[in-house]
Amino acid sequence: MSCPPAPEVPESLPLADGSSPVRTTPQALPEPSRLASPAVARNRDVILDVLREVLAQRRQVLELASGSGEHAVHFAHGLPHLEWQPSDASPRALESIADWRAEAALPNLKAPIPLDVQAEWPEVACDALVAINLIHISPWRVTSELMLQAGRRLPKDGVLYLYGPYKRGGQHTAPSNEGFDVQLKSRNPLWGVRDLEAVIEEAERNGLRLDKVVEMPANNLSVVFRR
Repeated sequence: MSCPPAPEVPESLPLADGSSPVRTTPQALPEPSRLASPAVARNRDVILDVLREVLAQRRQVLELASGSGEHAVHFAHGLPHLEWQPSDASPRALESIADWRAEAALPNLKAPIPLDVQAEWPEVACDALVAINLIHISPWRVTSELMLQAGRRLPKDGVLYLYGPYKRGGQHTAPSNEGFDVQLKSRNPLWGVRDLEAVIEEAERNGLRLDKVVEMPANNLSVVFRR
């Protein structure tokens, strides 16, 4: 009997006392400022396939929690019609993103900016927000603030794209996701795999409507909202 796909390990896990997160998945490369996340190589192409459709009419993307920066490079390369703005709350991540960006030298990939979802957001023009592996590795208040800001900042028909594992109908979709949820909560009880219905309700409360849910490999979902 085959084993279920292992869930993707988050790029950082917070400490229960709320102090700075510990970077886990990305590994430092020989380049002094660069990080690499194994999960990116596994999911970047399937995510890009979805983004090609849902961002076809968009022009300016703000990516939240960009992590190592590899997703930003891959998506900016694959979606040349978009201006891609990466961001992260971690200074170490911002260094890595800048390093990957310098090597890629893509005209549509902007320099990374510091952005903590729970703090004051910088004024950045965007008609799409992208957050990959963020919802389940942050306190619920991050989801609430994300939806609030999306409702305020996105124009009519603007897109919010989320990627990661979710529970559906209050139940985990695979034993591996249930184990992953336990692992996350052992690191920080405020984190964990979220109920998709609760995320949708929070989005609707802020003027966003569910556009589609796309099944992805390793028991993940692409969840697309529009304003």
